[in-house]
Amino acid sequence: MLEFTTFTLSSGLRVVHCPTNGAISNFGVVIDCGSRDETDAESGLAHFIEHTIFKGTQKRKAYHVLNRLDSVGGEINAYTGKEDTAIHSSFLNEYYERAIELTADILFNSSFPEKEIEKEKEVVIDEINSYLDSPSEQIFDDFEEQIFKGHPLANPILGSKQSVRSFKKTDIQQFIDKHYGINNMVLCSAGKINLKSLKRLLEKYFGHFTKEVELKNRKIPFAYQASHKESEKKTNQAHFILGSTAPNLFQENRPAVGLLNNILGGPGLNSHLNLYIREKYGIAYNIESHYTPYIDTGSFFIYLGTDFDQLKRSIRLINGVLGKLRNKKLGTLQLHQAKKQLIGHIALNQESNSSNMLNLAKSLLIFNKIESDEEVYRRIYSITSEEVLEAANLILDPKQLSSLTYL
Repeated sequence: MLEFTTFTLSSGLRVVHCPTNGAISNFGVVIDCGSRDETDAESGLAHFIEHTIFKGTQKRKAYHVLNRLDSVGGEINAYTGKEDTAIHSSFLNEYYERAIELTADILFNSSFPEKEIEKEKEVVIDEINSYLDSPSEQIFDDFEEQIFKGHPLANPILGSKQSVRSFKKTDIQQFIDKHYGINNMVLCSAGKINLKSLKRLLEKYFGHFTKEVELKNRKIPFAYQASHKESEKKTNQAHFILGSTAPNLFQENRPAVGLLNNILGGPGLNSHLNLYIREKYGIAYNIESHYTPYIDTGSFFIYLGTDFDQLKRSIRLINGVLGKLRNKKLGTLQLHQAKKQLIGHIALNQESNSSNMLNLAKSLLIFNKIESDEEVYRRIYSITSEEVLEAANLILDPKQLSSLTYL
């Protein structure tokens, strides 16, 4: 079972810590700010800040920032999502203070040199080009753009080449001033350190930061309307997505949708789609489903990559699988096995201490609480076959499904 402790610094900054016994420790900060918090003119700015925040501070040049942990075998990295941004590091236990101090320096004292900003624009544009060369990745963003049309959730996290080229130092500073405060971030730690020592270090390097930001009034997504699109791409196979909007993080049917996703096209080789489309008929290498809940909506979709001449047949077979889930309840044994599998997947994912601390931080950030493993498992075991059937009819309704095809 995953152990964790939460506490609050004197400044009001929340912290979650997972004690571990290995030689490697992890530290990070998760900020309640992502690409959906950008204006159209700022598209890609949250991600661009994630890049440029490592390019120098008031006391360190870019090389010294990057070398501070790398020189002792550690690493520091970051990611940007649609609703959050994180800076995280991994290092030998003895370098805990070094990692904490570096993270604080980056977060509070980044200088964003003009020369580095201009260089990083080209790096991010190369990243965009690389993404555009990967249709099996690009189609996910294009599909969310389709189902969330006109809403910030529709915008790609990387932004566009045009928007990236327009960014200035003042844009970066204004965005940080608006979105980075103690009331919308959580510090997270996973490692072998005395709790008293951890609190002392965090007070030393983060205790002075007291700035709060205005709570977000995020734009509510528009009413969803199903749509179907085809796009010509120079690819060696067809790429296809079928899906719709889905329950958000706070809706009571979220656990049932999560279980349904695992049954339909989750990571298990025994998922319905994998068994039927790949194993039985051998007409697709990659077929999977994904459920991503946001704070006020969500997305659910099935992805398929197959030969052009097998696409229509694949779609018919997928619709057959969906029809069975909509029309027939899971049997008692099927439901029990599905729950055990989902719990097993959750447990396996806890093998990564870095992922654990970031997930716990996000939970504390969004819900202001963290559920224990026992609470999570109890909630999963309480799901009924009727709830799974209702979830299937909600998100797999043929009239509500949108599709996007790359041909």
